Amino acid sequence: MFFLRVGLAVVFLYAAAASLLDPNSWIGFLPDWARSNSSERVFLSLFSIYEIILALLLLWGKWVRLFAILSLITIIAIIIQNVHSLDIIFRDVSILFSCLALIALTYRQD
Repeated sequence: MFFLRVGLAVVFLYAAAASLLDPNSWIGFLPDWARSNSSERVFLSLFSIYEIILALLLLWGKWVRLFAILSLITIIAIIIQNVHSLDIIFRDVSILFSCLALIALTYRQD
């Protein structure tokens, strides 16, 4: 379970750091509604902060099931918003299953 938590945390930390350091490479992944209703960079920065917090919470090790579910919802939203780019987001499917595995493992502990 520890390795799943670390693996998911690394994914979120990398994406957050990369989008903060080079936002122009990541703005194209924003959904249309995020581009039309707010500043792209502000939304991207806020989402990056969310990802950093989520990663830290996964590493914290408390309430793992809750944060695994939140990770799952986040990945599902990313996949849905970018479904037109399957050649890029196909990797997110394995992340989705990592979230599911972490959720399943926390149920086995109860």
